[in-house]
Amino acid sequence: MPILIVDDSAVMVRLLEYTLRSVGYATQAALSGDAALERIREQRPALVFLDIMMPDVDGLQVLRRIRRDPALAELPVVVISARAQEADRDAALAAGATDYMTKPYSRDQVLAFAARYGGKPGVSTP
Repeated sequence: MPILIVDDSAVMVRLLEYTLRSVGYATQAALSGDAALERIREQRPALVFLDIMMPDVDGLQVLRRIRRDPALAELPVVVISARAQEADRDAALAAGATDYMTKPYSRDQVLAFAARYGGKPGVSTP
């Protein structure tokens, strides 16, 4: 199963894709919250990296919709944000985030989250 990257910035999506693919992860991308929800329903990813600040449907709204769906309630979602305040992290976790990663992030951080929640590269997770 792929890892879904959700960010309205194509540059950020490409950076995450490059990092994850460099070690063997399959990836998919969505540039909006609505597109993310559609992708998640079409093919359940192993993990979602979800940006908070997006123009149409923000990341927390997407996260709440995921958590309301019983079939997706256990889907690991790592929220990505430039907001590094503890209150922002707490809000994301309260909305159902599995974990929280602040921008700028390192390659090692991305790969650690991928390994923790998305399984091994090239290996399907149940």
